[in-house]
Parts: sequence; structure tokens; C-alpha cells
Amino acid sequence: MIEQFEQSPARALAQTLRAWLEPIVRMWRFTKSNGITEGFHNKMEMLSRRAYGFRNFENYRMRVLAQCGWNGVINRV
Repeated sequence: MIEQFEQSPARALAQTLRAWLEPIVRMWRFTKSNGITEGFHNKMEMLSRRAYGFRNFENYRMRVLAQCGWNGVINRV
């Protein structure tokens, strides 16, 4: 199919697909990503910026747990 695109006006698309073919196939084969971890990290960074001046770490910890959807159970690995 990519070879058909190379003969059409979508030549740039064909070149891009050929260059990225292996990473695209890998993405579909191994569907795990670190998106959830990055989202939590972003929330914690935003809280850190807003939390300047918290008197102790426990206040920061409670804010992180509240923002990240804590359900009352802490799973320690």
C-alpha cells in the first residue's frame, strides 16, 4: 500500500510512513505506555508550584493523594 502512495500525490505521506513504519508497528504490538505516570507526575509538579510555603510534607502528600484520585487504600510494593 505504501508503494501505491509513492506513485500518487501523497508521496510525502508514503515517505513518512516508510520512515516511521517500525515504530508504528511496535506501538500497535506493545500497547503499554507511560501516559498515566506522566499525568501523575504533571499533577505533582503543578501542586509543587502551588504548594510553596506548605509547613510540612504531610500537607503536600495529602494534596497529591487528593488530586490523583486516592481511594483510601495505599498499595505499597
